Amino acid sequence: MEGELYKGMLKDRIFTSLIFIAALAVSIPMASLTINFKTYFFALSIYWLFSTLYHNLKLTSKKGQIVMDYGISYSLSISLFTCPLGLLIFETLYRFTVYFNKKRTKTKDPDEFADTFYNIGAFTLNNSIAYYLFVHMYPYFQNIPFGFWVLMIILVLVTSILSDIYLITSFFLLGDMKTFHEAIDFIKSRSVLDIGKLAITNGLLYLFLQEHKWEMLLSLFVLNYLVSRSFISKSQNLENKIERDKFEQMAYTDFLTGVSNRAYMDKLMAELNQTNDYIGIVVADIDHFKSINDNYNHAVGDQVIRHFAATLKSFLMKDDYLFRSGGEEFTMFLLNRNFESNVKIIEEILEGIKNSNVTVEFNNEKHSISYTVSFGLYFDKVNAHVSMERGYIYADQLLLLSKKLGKNRLSSKNGTIQEVPLSNYYI
Repeated sequence: MEGELYKGMLKDRIFTSLIFIAALAVSIPMASLTINFKTYFFALSIYWLFSTLYHNLKLTSKKGQIVMDYGISYSLSISLFTCPLGLLIFETLYRFTVYFNKKRTKTKDPDEFADTFYNIGAFTLNNSIAYYLFVHMYPYFQNIPFGFWVLMIILVLVTSILSDIYLITSFFLLGDMKTFHEAIDFIKSRSVLDIGKLAITNGLLYLFLQEHKWEMLLSLFVLNYLVSRSFISKSQNLENKIERDKFEQMAYTDFLTGVSNRAYMDKLMAELNQTNDYIGIVVADIDHFKSINDNYNHAVGDQVIRHFAATLKSFLMKDDYLFRSGGEEFTMFLLNRNFESNVKIIEEILEGIKNSNVTVEFNNEKHSISYTVSFGLYFDKVNAHVSMERGYIYADQLLLLSKKLGKNRLSSKNGTIQEVPLSNYYI
């Protein structure tokens, strides 16, 4: 296995070298620049500065052993303006600046040096081909409406396809891609919007260079930098928010059942105390749960708890809340119902639990376990007589009453009617 990996890496290095040699072959024969050195040096300085700044804003993606950057490349416009030799000088200066910066900040990959030559070769080769196509095809597009922009889109498509071919070849050599279908999917993953963005950006830059509109050129670079930086900042803020929300969800979720935990129940009670809603506070507990753990084991007991949680959840509406408030104890907040509706839903839950069993595996055999549950319900308008916390204590006391009266039943009280004795509902 290691031998195959080594052979693949060696083949990929040879392929990278061939791309770099091909880039030299198409660019060095252009012995002189098509513009004067002073103009080229000024344009090179601007391109080098903003490309280096923009590189830190690029998004990266890793497939196997290859790291790919996603962002706007300015190579096409400088190639059209200066010729392939000018492009080679720019790519060499820019790519090695990135390399030494990564080396300085200790963020470079193990293959960063070889990847630098790959990037120089690939971008120089692709955009040199685009340069020769532009020189030969532009006369035919001059008299076509928007012919320049149509040609720019064609050139971006050509360079994009060539880049994909290089990457797909590397994937196959390294073993990160094995089928033709994977290659097609990779090509299809390229965004049409990205192609349009590249064509428009490089087209405008080329026109500004041609007319020596340096202020417009700088403005476009600055605009692109600010937009990209704003996008990255918003993306990072979104990622941070998602991460915070994820950790908050983890902090408020019971991992055994997937319902909310006691911490979230306490938080929500404080929030509900600020309302004047009618709420049914229900506390439920599995009867004789200890015997289930004793007769089987805790893994079986966990399955019974999960079954109970799923049963409770199946009867609730979207505005209701379910919490695991203890070991085998659950609490529900039933909203937007009257007292009679609260009683009715718990009676339905009791009936549903009586008619269902939990199928578990114990000692390599399947067992069907039945169980019963006791409920306590306290119904009231929040803060009319008691707080949420006090209402929860009342519901818990009603649960204990159900246990004393024989279990498998509901004990309830309508707090909106004062001095009414507890009523008991039996199933």
